[in-house]
Amino acid sequence: MVLVNPRLTDYFGIPTPQAQLDFAIPFFNEDIPLYVDPFLLWASPSQQDQALHTAVINAFNQLGQLFLRGEQKKAVGTLIAASECDEVGLGASATRKGKRLGKTKAHEILSLFKTIPQYGSAGFRHFEEIQFFIDGISKDRISDITCSFTKSFLVDYTIEQCHRHGIPLRDHTLPHVYDYRKNEFKPEGGVQLPFHPDTRAPLILVPKRWLRFGPWISYDDYFQEHCPQDDISHEADKLERVDVLNFNRANYNVVDAYIREKERTFEDCKNDPLFTQIPVISARRKLTAIKKLPSGKNENADREYEKLIGDLFPSLLYPQLDFAAVQSRTDSGSLVRDLIFYNSQSDPFLKGIFDDYASRQLVFELKNVREVSRDHVNQLNAYMTDSLGKFGVLVTRNPLTGARKQRTIDLWSGQRRSIITLTDADVEQVVELFESKQRLPIDVIKKKYIEFRRDCPS
Repeated sequence: MVLVNPRLTDYFGIPTPQAQLDFAIPFFNEDIPLYVDPFLLWASPSQQDQALHTAVINAFNQLGQLFLRGEQKKAVGTLIAASECDEVGLGASATRKGKRLGKTKAHEILSLFKTIPQYGSAGFRHFEEIQFFIDGISKDRISDITCSFTKSFLVDYTIEQCHRHGIPLRDHTLPHVYDYRKNEFKPEGGVQLPFHPDTRAPLILVPKRWLRFGPWISYDDYFQEHCPQDDISHEADKLERVDVLNFNRANYNVVDAYIREKERTFEDCKNDPLFTQIPVISARRKLTAIKKLPSGKNENADREYEKLIGDLFPSLLYPQLDFAAVQSRTDSGSLVRDLIFYNSQSDPFLKGIFDDYASRQLVFELKNVREVSRDHVNQLNAYMTDSLGKFGVLVTRNPLTGARKQRTIDLWSGQRRSIITLTDADVEQVVELFESKQRLPIDVIKKKYIEFRRDCPS
């Protein structure tokens, strides 16, 4: 079975959309572009999350004490082990593989316990403060360190969620699980976790409530809103990051004031959703642009049409359909662009599409043409195989001619394949339902399917 941009739940046939799950569904071949923000644990009303934040900070400060006591090799080695957590699949990697800290960078981080007296005596309140003193500390690194120190909890959370939703598990040996009694990482065998179907690599689930696009305490926010840039350089254009880091090392009180301000405004710190729908007014503007757009390819009208529909449909059909990807392919010398959605079967209509046409994913082929040709129908028909099943949607400008409509009916009669068509009028109706909120936009697709089946022979 070949899925486009496969996810854990879709591969194992778990019919639950992302919006109804407590965790972020992992992709098999790339990272989720979000990060665990440890500040969300600190700010959480949950005593469990607060305790986990305390555990993370205690573990990090313990490394500092090791370093100060002269056990630098052990401290550096432990920090390197904590610096990557591939099992969670968060960040910007296209391969789900990250790179650990080097010895020099880990030593530089732990040296903060020596060079900044406040950290040496009282430790960190938020370990992500290291980004204000050390170059090259990304949000990905902060997220991975948090996940590594909370891995034991995340393993239990993953097992509980998998049992709840029927996701298969298998035994793994995890090379780095933090032991709070010994303050060190150690391998742990016999850990039941979900897995990548090809590599068999373990996967760990992360609660959505922990995720943000960037940390609440961040260098960019500090630099823009709090850093006394004029005190560091009178020529703003020449102010380099290293100048700011050096200033911070000599002026801990400035960083501390920023941290206290972020703590004071903690109620504004919210997790980021995995998907955000476009506003109604934006949907209206895109619909207007589509209606003004000529059919054909002149002045790249076909590309603009594909872009506008590609912007609209993932929002209009959410959360019943989770968007998977824009898929481009060449068929008979023509570039064909499709929108692919995961069929989470969250609606009786979608469940019926899965049962009747074996569609784990749904394909919407986009055609900015005045009249759909026989080749266009055949292209979509040929593409409806394997995971995409035998149901497809042709999004185009005008209704099919009698001959093209008969061709789709013949495909159903001979091969039990359904190709329905959405025109400009249908897209407008979808936008109207999105705006009114009185019915679901996907009801337009249901209506088109019912109309199509009504025309098919019984």
